[in-house]
Amino acid sequence: MLAPPTHSECVKFSHLVDRISGDGADAWLTHYEAVAACERGEDVIILSVGDPDLHTPPAVLERAIAQLRAGDTHYVAAAGRAALRESIARVHAARSGQAVSAQQVVYFAGAQNALFVASLCLAGPGDEVLTFEPFYPTYPATIEVSGARLVRVPAGAGWRPDLAALASRVTPRSRALLWASPGNPSGVVLNEAELEGIAALARRHDLWLIVDEVYAGLAPGGRVPSLAARLPERVVTLGSLSKSHAMTGWRAGWLVGPRELAVHAEHLAMCMLFGLPGFIQEAAITALEIAPESEARMRAYCAARAARFAAGIRGIGALRGEVPEAGMFMLIDVSASGLCGAEFMRALYASQRVSVMDGAAFGQASAGCVRVCFATEEGTLDAACERLRRFCEQDLPALTRRHIS
Repeated sequence: MLAPPTHSECVKFSHLVDRISGDGADAWLTHYEAVAACERGEDVIILSVGDPDLHTPPAVLERAIAQLRAGDTHYVAAAGRAALRESIARVHAARSGQAVSAQQVVYFAGAQNALFVASLCLAGPGDEVLTFEPFYPTYPATIEVSGARLVRVPAGAGWRPDLAALASRVTPRSRALLWASPGNPSGVVLNEAELEGIAALARRHDLWLIVDEVYAGLAPGGRVPSLAARLPERVVTLGSLSKSHAMTGWRAGWLVGPRELAVHAEHLAMCMLFGLPGFIQEAAITALEIAPESEARMRAYCAARAARFAAGIRGIGALRGEVPEAGMFMLIDVSASGLCGAEFMRALYASQRVSVMDGAAFGQASAGCVRVCFATEEGTLDAACERLRRFCEQDLPALTRRHIS
């Protein structure tokens, strides 16, 4: 007797499933393998994900626990509680210089969710959204879910944005420009001159500007140069508490933009989420109240570990990395090894059980690199540096010979 057909053989899926598959999915396979090995208690070092090895501030935890015990587990307004939106508006104004009201803020389940909503509200089939390489790996799927196409703009020297290359890729179909400052994985903070060039292009071609400021609190002084106050009618700012407060699992993020966009985003939030947990929103208010202290803690933590990691790999001939301007990542050029980033990543894990990320996951401009997250314990970093040195000195020569032959 023939087996009955499976569900997928009987029906077709939407074209959406192709758009959300994303690029570079294979780059995460080594990370997932390492996580599974870690859960089995094996000796692995995971430097492939940006989850700082710090606990959420105690005051934030206590606020969430108190709200849970008080029964704060019922429906909440789709756009977020007014008090939380007001807190976000104050923090945004202090950081960007743009005075905004709570009505211009919509709270989401992390900045990733906020970008997803911005994509659906600002672009659609046939449109183009431009972004600079290297970029966060989920950008392609998150932007292209709307039917728009992500246009990649190659990086200039030092991973800085190439404004001439950007201008050459703007077409009548261009709708928006997306970038992160500080960048992930580059750590680059866009300066005033670069922003002024972007602003001129935006005015000339009537572009939306979407800026991912998830790492802004880790930049020097806790802020980055911004266009929000100069171009309030076209700038959309994304933020979250994930990195600045070690709250990656809390999924607390937001979108700030023109009031008309916030209205559309709230409608989409109603369809998607129907409100987010009240006890987490109250904890987020506490987190924003202690933001200067928490961000300073994270900046000091990352700066110390960036310097420690850079010192630990110094002198390893196959590796070339520089301390980033901000953030918790370092892009390491491994092209001198004779391997591309993906080959280096797989071989390093197979030999030394250290998990890093293939640079190609962030765009072809960084295909000869690997990304390392250094936001972890000092002992773990030291062990990782020793394993990297051992790999490059003992294993790499044979691998390179086999690769060439």
